[in-house]
Amino acid sequence: MASHLPRRVTGLVAATFTPLTEEGELNLSVIEPYINYLGKEQDVRNIFVNGTTGEGMSFSVEERKSLAAEWCLRAKGKMDYVIVHVGCLSLKDSMELAQHAGKVGADGIAVVSPSFFKPKTADALRLYLQKVASAAPTLPFYYYHIPTLTGVNLLASDVCKGIKKLIPSFSGVKFTGTDLMDFGLCVKYSQAEHLLLYGIDEQLLTSLVLGANGAVGSLYNYLGRHYNKLLVAFAEGDLDSARACQFNVQVFLAFASQYGFDVALNKQLMSDLSGLNLGPPRLPVIPCPSATVATIAEKCRQIFLQN
Repeated sequence: MASHLPRRVTGLVAATFTPLTEEGELNLSVIEPYINYLGKEQDVRNIFVNGTTGEGMSFSVEERKSLAAEWCLRAKGKMDYVIVHVGCLSLKDSMELAQHAGKVGADGIAVVSPSFFKPKTADALRLYLQKVASAAPTLPFYYYHIPTLTGVNLLASDVCKGIKKLIPSFSGVKFTGTDLMDFGLCVKYSQAEHLLLYGIDEQLLTSLVLGANGAVGSLYNYLGRHYNKLLVAFAEGDLDSARACQFNVQVFLAFASQYGFDVALNKQLMSDLSGLNLGPPRLPVIPCPSATVATIAEKCRQIFLQN
């Protein structure tokens, strides 16, 4: 991990949850068993930390540094690739986190668009991304596109036009959006060495058809083995089996969505299914009732232990 040589991310990338104590403070002691669980129980070898699933924007710069350092340390020899999300509302904070990620051994960094003072044009966003990337010029750099949460509705394909000239370390896009035309254009105009990592778990199969190289998602934390079956089936041209895997996920999420499938519920579900104590979400996100979590966990077991 420490060489920072550009390498290909293959397979699934788990967007990790952030373990907290019951008092809402970081619980770094859970990170090592968490990594062991991903590798041994889910056969997932790549992680994306401090992102949306990890509630990264709810933590201070110092907390995010502590998390990045611990994830990178504990991942050595166990994970193939660690991407650290370093996006912030403040350019200076984002640059500080980018530089720190390089020091602690991250394999790549990702940056989401600022969402309070929003860039109005693709040019403005590219300049912001360039500044952040310049703080860690040897690290592979990924633009993290998630318009439903940032409110920045610029097309990712527009943002990526000419970006390699501005950011030599640009390595691809984490595309968390449902605009498959935009995603398709990202694939069409990307360079061969770029990675197109898709971030909508319930549409993974469609993204593979369009040319996604890999996938970053929260469900891969506890459904990694199921999704690996989908990847294998697709690679072998067995679309019936691949569709069956994808449909199971859609049935599960359709059920869970009735209860409001948010970051809190997803995190609590991970604790239930994995046996890891990840603790509560951080305010303003509110925990879900334990009975709701138990109901959804049981549905998950019914679907995926039978298929």
